[in-house]
Amino acid sequence: MTELEKGPSGQRRGRGARERILSASQQLFRDQGINRTGIDQLCAVAQVSKRTAYQHFASKDELVAEYLRRFDPGVMPEVFDRTDLTPRERLLAAFDIPASTPLCPYIGAAVELHDPQHPASQYARDYKKAIAARLTETAREAGATDPEQLGEQLALLIDGASARTRVVDSDSFPTAAAIAAVLIDNAIPASSSRRSGDDRGTAAG
Repeated sequence: MTELEKGPSGQRRGRGARERILSASQQLFRDQGINRTGIDQLCAVAQVSKRTAYQHFASKDELVAEYLRRFDPGVMPEVFDRTDLTPRERLLAAFDIPASTPLCPYIGAAVELHDPQHPASQYARDYKKAIAARLTETAREAGATDPEQLGEQLALLIDGASARTRVVDSDSFPTAAAIAAVLIDNAIPASSSRRSGDDRGTAAG
């Protein structure tokens, strides 16, 4: 007997359909965009019926929002939760993004949807605020004199590098990282920078 699970509406159905729908959405939304991807195509790639798709997601809008939630629910934990780096190094690590990475899905969704009230647009906005907040928190740990300003500056650099990389088809993150290093060093007093490095050395020892 096929193992079953309960979906959002409480109906029982075969396990795996929801994941296949989300996997198909990640592939199609990335490769051809949200607006050019229809439910019929999504269902065909996911190998589910439209009825099954709508049992898991009440609308395409709901699916798009969930598609974004799946990208980075922890808000870059691979950068901000690292204990082997100083706060300054974590700020710079946020720019260590492979050139092959596609346009930031949150920016892409917001541009395509043209609706600030769309659930995906709202989630994209919340995510971008969360990134800025994590940058600000790390800037504060690093001893920045104005961590909120530095956090916003670095968030803007990340988004700008992502968009420019996509438009000119050339990796803009090394240049953004160089600019970020100047901003960080100007924002963090030398004494704080040295103390942060000493703290890491003590912890490592």
